[in-house]
Amino acid sequence: MLVGNFISAAESYVWLLDVDSGKKELLTPKPGAETALRTNARFSKDGKGVYLASDEGSEFQHLVYLDLASRKTTILTPSLQWDVDEMELSDDGRWIAFEANDDGISKLHVLDTRTNKEVPVPKLPVGVISGLQWRKNSRDLGFTLTTASQPYDAYSIDAATGKVDRWTFSETGGLNTSGFSEPQLIHWKSWDDRSISAFLYKPPAKYPGKHPVIIDIHGGPEGQTRPDFLGRDNYFINELGIAMIYPNVRGSTGYGKTFQKLDNGFLRDGSYKDISTLIDWIQTQPDLDAGKIMITGGSYGGFMTLAVATNYNDRICCSVDVVGPSNLVTFLEHTSGYRKDLRRVEYGDERDPKMREFLESIAPANKAKNITKPLFVIAGQNDPRVPASESAQMVEVVRKNGTPVWWLLAKDEGHGFAKKKNRDFQFYATVEFVKEHLLK
Repeated sequence: MLVGNFISAAESYVWLLDVDSGKKELLTPKPGAETALRTNARFSKDGKGVYLASDEGSEFQHLVYLDLASRKTTILTPSLQWDVDEMELSDDGRWIAFEANDDGISKLHVLDTRTNKEVPVPKLPVGVISGLQWRKNSRDLGFTLTTASQPYDAYSIDAATGKVDRWTFSETGGLNTSGFSEPQLIHWKSWDDRSISAFLYKPPAKYPGKHPVIIDIHGGPEGQTRPDFLGRDNYFINELGIAMIYPNVRGSTGYGKTFQKLDNGFLRDGSYKDISTLIDWIQTQPDLDAGKIMITGGSYGGFMTLAVATNYNDRICCSVDVVGPSNLVTFLEHTSGYRKDLRRVEYGDERDPKMREFLESIAPANKAKNITKPLFVIAGQNDPRVPASESAQMVEVVRKNGTPVWWLLAKDEGHGFAKKKNRDFQFYATVEFVKEHLLK
């Protein structure tokens, strides 16, 4: 049996376990000071080796083959400059299908294990692929695809002929999604001359002139925004004429392990500056209104929302924080025990005096007096990840300053709203907040 041992979003190991004897052996020893992430490990058909994705000695996770006898590792995708996110081996062992995260966009690849060469596959719509699965005939490859105009649907490709079939048409509540805005991949130079990317969705032509902007920052923080189905966010684009921008600031996955670590510990505020330079970019766009910008995000994206609101108050109109921490020190002290060490790898150890002092100095809760623009804070009372106290302390301080604050606390929710009635209420309340403070 192959067993994955995950230490953090940047470090993991693969063990070989003999089920009968219980003997275990580390197949991927630590190479030195540099850590590596290994995922998707599975045996080759003949059992003589292991296929896996690994970024050992590289910025990106390559598809590699590990020979069990010699322990020699061979990189099978040396020219690929993006992460291999998902892979699947056919039953006969001949084909490996894998999905590469190409600047956030899924690209499907198929490799012939006899030659270790890729074979041509049809071009698919811009979106996100998941759930790779070979049919028992080792010819038909099934997968899930989501795009801007469709939720998650089942597809298959005939590896021999290249024929693509779509098997499902997910229900969208009667909406015609064919006209939904398609994502535009944008890049801008940040404060340190590093290229940062985002997906931009523009309103339809019926909204002429400059468009208000909502910047929606993903959580994680080692997450990544990808061009999948936006769901309710399409309402802001199609019905309110707002442009949506989903940035992947430093610290996001998918852009190499150096990039992923650029916001760790004492580097935290570098990601705030990425948003400031995004606002600079918006100012250069003739069809975007830099005078009407709202910041929002959930979980760590909520923390980023509060960080931007406290550091760049004069550059935005309003902000919506969803289940976000307001102080990483109090967050680390009160989050569930199983998450503390994992989060300390990313945020820094609040028990270290110098790190604690730094985290306190950048905490939005300690800079809340800077917020004079309207703020909407949303939390779940039973949140085990980000305690509701993180939101409550922010609301209390900002209200003392006389700033308009909307405060939504769901007594029967946790980390994000799950019940439909609550999700609906949150959405409608957010729409009203947007109309009141962004569009007026």
